[in-house]
Amino acid sequence: MSDPQAPRAPLQSLDEALARLLGRVAPLAVTETLPTAAALGRVLALPVVSQLDVPPADNTAMDGYALRAADLLARPGTALPVSQRVPAGVVGAVLEPGTAARIFTGAQIPLGADAVVMQEQCEAVAAAAGLGQVRIHAEVRPGQWIRRRGEDVQAGAVVLPAGARLNAASLGLAASVGAATLTLARRPRVALFSTGDELQMPGELLKPGAIYNSNRFTLTALLQGLGCEVVDLGIVPDRLDATRAALREAAEGVNKADLIITSGGVSVGEEDHLKPAVQAEGELDLWQIAIKPGKPLAFGKVRDAWFIGLPGNPVSSFVTFLLLVRPVILRLQGASELTPRRYPLRADFAWPRPDKRREFLRARINEQGGLALFPNQSSGVLTSAVWGEGLVDNPAGAAIADGATVQFIPFSELLHP
Repeated sequence: MSDPQAPRAPLQSLDEALARLLGRVAPLAVTETLPTAAALGRVLALPVVSQLDVPPADNTAMDGYALRAADLLARPGTALPVSQRVPAGVVGAVLEPGTAARIFTGAQIPLGADAVVMQEQCEAVAAAAGLGQVRIHAEVRPGQWIRRRGEDVQAGAVVLPAGARLNAASLGLAASVGAATLTLARRPRVALFSTGDELQMPGELLKPGAIYNSNRFTLTALLQGLGCEVVDLGIVPDRLDATRAALREAAEGVNKADLIITSGGVSVGEEDHLKPAVQAEGELDLWQIAIKPGKPLAFGKVRDAWFIGLPGNPVSSFVTFLLLVRPVILRLQGASELTPRRYPLRADFAWPRPDKRREFLRARINEQGGLALFPNQSSGVLTSAVWGEGLVDNPAGAAIADGATVQFIPFSELLHP
């Protein structure tokens, strides 16, 4: 148990704590190969190198007519016989001088043609035989509406570097260069459990003094969103032997974890079983982080598994995960981008009484393009995270005047691939 008379360690800055975490944790060494379609949210272990030019040949960006610009002599109203029809996927014949080819978006430009006129600027003229004629009602410049070979990607180019976290556009790009499979970092296996006899599961009759275990659902979803394999060990009774057994199961069991995450019982001076259990089974540091919501964090190791203990209040657990656990999980996967982007936006609110700690305020973008603040910023009010669209990163001791520019981290930078 913690000694209530023991001096407390000074608060660490968020940047210092994050640097300490990332300085300890190394990427997992194991990779796996999966079909490209199954790689959403995963991190590339090897780069994707294009084996071809994209597009592989000059093609048209429009439905219309391919022709030689010189045949029109810059005179709108010229009529040309249509010599062929070229849909996408068909390679046309060499275009004869003085003719046009009917062509459709994505089709390869016939040899001899050097321009495309969109069909809205053309008039089809029917004929008794053949494909008729087309009258051009626009001036034509060589190269117009032609997508050149390799203008998107050139053969040999790295289109996705190692460490890239894959989103929908990434998967499409990989497919466009013919990558049927991708070499990925292994999914981190994360064991998760909660401590506290006051916790019950939704669906159970809530006893006096009890609360539903919301953190279990929030953290599981956050982990799954980061591409982790979650081992849910449930709610562990408030007993030392039970807590030690849960840690051993997480670190040594059939689903041996790379990382163990708990929520609750990490406040300095709190009499709980988590601290002595982790110390008995491995090593533990208790940190006080100068952030709000948040502050208490436990970091250590149980056998070969890293251990992070999060605060129990729902918003504290949520925000601390996003700021400190998310970068650790991305580091385990070898991701190159660990820090979310911040955007300067106008505060359409005042925050006259700041905390001495660095604050992360739940806010959303209003119709005027500024930020509105959720009225209750308590660490127990999870509705603020549902209502909000991101976090205002407010420096320690900094008051915010209505109309001031603040730094905003959208949840889209933190929650999705």
